[in-house]
Amino acid sequence: MRLLWKSVDKMRCFRKRSMLPVLSFLVTSLLFFSLYMDDGYVLDAEKRQLGEIHPSTSERYVHTFRDLSNFSGSINVTYRYLAGIPLPRKKFLTIGLASVKRKRGNYLLETIKSIFDQSSYEELKEIVVVVHLADFDLVWCENLVQEITRKFAHHIIAGRLLVIQAPEEYYPSLDGLKRNYNDPEDRVRFRSKQNVDYAFLLNFCTNLSHFYMMLEDDVRCSRNFLTALKKVITSREGSYWVMLEFSKLGYIGKLYHSRDLPRLAHFLLMFYQEMPCDWLLIHFRGLLAQKDVIRFKPSLFQHMGYYSSYKGVENKLKDDDFEEDSVDIPDNPPASIYTNINVFENYDATKAYSSIVDEYFWGKPPCTGDFFIIIFNRSAKVSKIKIVTGTEDRQSDILHHGALEVGQKSVETKQGRHCSSYITLGEFKVGSIEVQDVDHKIGFDIECVRIVVTANQKEWLIIRTISLWTTQPINQLK
Repeated sequence: MRLLWKSVDKMRCFRKRSMLPVLSFLVTSLLFFSLYMDDGYVLDAEKRQLGEIHPSTSERYVHTFRDLSNFSGSINVTYRYLAGIPLPRKKFLTIGLASVKRKRGNYLLETIKSIFDQSSYEELKEIVVVVHLADFDLVWCENLVQEITRKFAHHIIAGRLLVIQAPEEYYPSLDGLKRNYNDPEDRVRFRSKQNVDYAFLLNFCTNLSHFYMMLEDDVRCSRNFLTALKKVITSREGSYWVMLEFSKLGYIGKLYHSRDLPRLAHFLLMFYQEMPCDWLLIHFRGLLAQKDVIRFKPSLFQHMGYYSSYKGVENKLKDDDFEEDSVDIPDNPPASIYTNINVFENYDATKAYSSIVDEYFWGKPPCTGDFFIIIFNRSAKVSKIKIVTGTEDRQSDILHHGALEVGQKSVETKQGRHCSSYITLGEFKVGSIEVQDVDHKIGFDIECVRIVVTANQKEWLIIRTISLWTTQPINQLK
């Protein structure tokens, strides 16, 4: 292990291109090594009072990074509870925010307000918001806690809002850090501490809920974002994922299984001085075998701050995929997808049914009678169906002649499961079709949705999106 740390230290002057592959190899080696080690590292400490003398930075460094082999155990930090206490019942979602004192502007209270205001009464029962006040200015923390307590007292009493702090003595050294990527010293210190802030926040949130959402402290939420999240999670049943993204900016809107939080917390601590947090999140995702980004549109969270927490510099980044009202997000039920249209490269049929950004089905010219079938795992009451073919840069690759059908009475055949009875809902017009009130137009729960090609065409076919809305509530995951 000591040799591995030395090898990392020697690479401090490498350029970004050469460093990232080596870091990935190093992290992989460490994770592989951790599988064979039983010893966990625990930070043994008793609760300390405000103002107690802190140990030296060198002692803190050794104290924090003693035995890095156990990636699954929690880090036994004694947190200060500044407002609220955890409830015994696990919630569906924890929303984590880390906040520090800014030179200009403070958006934390607006962010908390947006989370609660944009949630229904039923949704509020399923979330808990954890704020980590990660600034070492204790006077600032105390004043902010008073404001939070005054404005959100009922949420604190209901167990929906917790405010915590990891004491400074648990932090590793923030002096003499590696100057990777030619960042100035104060920038390296800021991003390195930020990694540790998030690590301690993740560690605290491990057992509070089934899922964890990472946000920043200057964010506006879309209406009923939790319902939209549940729709996506339900549609991903049976598929493997590590991180789902609901914003394309920074650390905003990153969703994890809570079971992965201990490993992510350890990971951020191990490499806290190597690179910014958003880069480390990409490496973590890849190490757990999620190769590609899984990001959904519309974005559910929007950056609203104008001044960064780093030196108060201007930061007016906006997510142009954000929509204030997320209620209309489709909730495609779990299903199997089949087609007899020749698929081009890896643009397979399942990508038309996915709501992931820039994924779609692409096939070679279809013939009369060719089909594209969606077979639900369970029958569903569908209220609306919308299908769009072609893309902005390939507007001719649409379905020029086709029909939309829905079916029931599924049967098993040698070719797989199919519906034995279909009715036609409508014809495609200019490559698209949208049918409202489907459940009122038919007298059965739908088991299959089928697109049928009704005439030969010379152009290739792109099915960009297949969107379905169901009438039953999204099942709560337990």
